[in-house]
Amino acid sequence: MGRLSGGDKGNGGIMAKVPNLLGRLGAGLTRMGERLDERRAAAEADAELDPVNVVPAHPAPVHSTATRAPATAREDESPEESEPGDDHVPADHVPPPPAYAPAVSARPDPVDAVPWSMRVAAAVGWRLLVLAGAIYVLTQIISAVSLVVLAFVAALLITALLQPTVARLKRMGLPRGLATAVTAISGFVIMGLVGWFVVWQVMDNLDDLSGKVRAGIEELKRWALNSPFHVTEDQINQIAKNLSDTIGANTNEITTAGLQGVTVLVEVLTGILLAMFSTLFLLYDGPKIWQWVLNLVPEAARPGVAGAGPKAWRTLTAYVRGTVIVALIDAICIGIGIYFLGVPMAVPLAVFIFLFAFIPLVGAVVSGALAVVVALVTDGVFNALMVLLVVLAVQQIEGHVLQPFILGRAVRVHPLAVVLSVAAGGLVGGIGGAVVAVPLVAVTNTVVGYLRKYSRENALRSARAVEHAPPPAAAAATSGDRE
Repeated sequence: MGRLSGGDKGNGGIMAKVPNLLGRLGAGLTRMGERLDERRAAAEADAELDPVNVVPAHPAPVHSTATRAPATAREDESPEESEPGDDHVPADHVPPPPAYAPAVSARPDPVDAVPWSMRVAAAVGWRLLVLAGAIYVLTQIISAVSLVVLAFVAALLITALLQPTVARLKRMGLPRGLATAVTAISGFVIMGLVGWFVVWQVMDNLDDLSGKVRAGIEELKRWALNSPFHVTEDQINQIAKNLSDTIGANTNEITTAGLQGVTVLVEVLTGILLAMFSTLFLLYDGPKIWQWVLNLVPEAARPGVAGAGPKAWRTLTAYVRGTVIVALIDAICIGIGIYFLGVPMAVPLAVFIFLFAFIPLVGAVVSGALAVVVALVTDGVFNALMVLLVVLAVQQIEGHVLQPFILGRAVRVHPLAVVLSVAAGGLVGGIGGAVVAVPLVAVTNTVVGYLRKYSRENALRSARAVEHAPPPAAAAATSGDRE
């Protein structure tokens, strides 16, 4: 009994120590869990700073392509090929910077560093440079073959004037070839007769005109002597002597200019022949030539160009016919006025006014000034003032009544555009360039307006087609039902 009671006491002591052991074991396990959590957090922090997988908070220096090649090959390896427990460090591995290192901001992209306005200006600038270069090259080409270009443009203007007559003769029953021949021959004969008449009138009145010019110069001399400008006779004689000396000193230049005048005459005759042949073929084969031009245009842009061509031709036809009518009215009215005022060579001056009317604004000023000068040197200051009043009155009627009524809005061009185009055409092609500048601007304005409207309508048509098109699933179901 004694032994049993002592054993019971020993077992009770052991049982009393068990809770303490379990408490210590739990505390140890808790500390181990906390350490594992700390190590796991440290491992995640190292993974976030790993430059291979994620961009670090502190940017690492950029390495060359040769240095990064092993890492690229390492990344391309599949998981099956990598051995477990492989602790190989890539060649381009960069350890994270220490915590005390200062933060360095990444450099921005150079494109983003340039302001948006400067980028837009640069883009527009190089496009303008390319366009200016193309225009310059085109201008040089046109200058090199200016005779051919002016002859062809003149043929286009004459064709626009004569083509309605060909169409009218065809409606009357004449074959196309005969209608073309009759119209072309009649037009060329009329133009030749007008030129011959002008030359004949000038040559017939040349002697009378020279005498009146000398008398007019003497009259101007007397008026200058009696004027309030205090001009003396010695000053007038000195001016006349200077003019005479200048002419004598420049005899060689004048002779050279005369020889160049012969060359210019040959070029003019060549241009007239080219214009005549071009007009004949344009009247006869105009539609076929237009179809050939359309075949040179890319297929995607062909519908728009095919629609713009007739619009441009109608604009050119309206401009030429309207200009001829306005010029004829100006020539008749001013010719009648200077005829009743007694100005010599009234008919040749009227023809010059008709021809110069094809140069808008500038031509009217030049022809009117010529009539005033002739009246001044032949009939005196009063008659010149009366001629000036007639010219100004007719030009005002032309600008405010005739041009808006006859030409209409189809070929209306702003006066500033007219002046600039005439000046540019005169610099590039002389008188011929000044003549064709305004119709070229009018036709270009019509073509650009039509193409803009065509592109807008085409875009709206495409948008409507997309809106009304069935969805892909419905279209597939419909095609499956049909099959």
